[in-house]
Order: sequence, then C-alpha cells, then structure tokens
Amino acid sequence: MTILFKITTALALAGVAFAAHALEVKPYAAAALAEAQKADKPIAVHFHADWCPTCRAQEKALQALKSEAGLDLTVLVANYDTEKDLKRRFNVRGQSTLVVLHGQQERARLVGDTSVESIRGALKAGL
Repeated sequence: MTILFKITTALALAGVAFAAHALEVKPYAAAALAEAQKADKPIAVHFHADWCPTCRAQEKALQALKSEAGLDLTVLVANYDTEKDLKRRFNVRGQSTLVVLHGQQERARLVGDTSVESIRGALKAGL
C-alpha cells in the first residue's frame, strides 16, 4: 500500500508540475496583459475573429500546443472586431495576427500562419 501511495503521489505531483509549465489560452483581459508586461513575463495576444477560418485553424494549433511541455506562456485571445484600441496599440491590420511579447518587448509576430511548427516557434521566441 505504501508503494502504491508513493507512486500515486509522484504522478500527481508530476501532473501539477506539468500543468504549471504549459501553454494557457484564455480570453483577452487588459489587466492580464498589463500584469504580465509589468512582471516582464512572456505573453501573446491572438487577434481572433469568429468568422475567420484562418483564426479557427490557428485556434486548433494553439489547442494542440497546450499539452506540450516547456511552453510556459499565456495566449490572450482578443476579439479582432471589438478591440480597436488594442489593434492600434500593436499596429495590427488583419485578423489572425499573433503578437508574442516578453514584457514590453515584441519578440515575434505571425499573420495568417496556421502551422503548428511556426506558432510553436513564435511562442518560444517569447520565453
């Protein structure tokens, strides 16, 4: 019983450690972006439109990357149609734009790219 308990505990702790270093995708919030930038943390903003097939393909790629270890980063999904000030701030001219930051510094930008490899590379640039 003791060995089973130890194995179960080790697996649970490994799962917690993995979850703590995984890609998180959540809706855009100005406070979350400001907090990450102030703390000099990596963060990305995905300018997404529900009507955009490229954006939906990017969303699938991001979801696929959520289970990948080593992407300790948050992607904030901003509504391309309503976040006009945010688009101006980052000079975004089209939907399906992914802006990757580390603190205040832009590290990567993808527009219209749906490749898991390209998106992974851009996100890693922010780490």
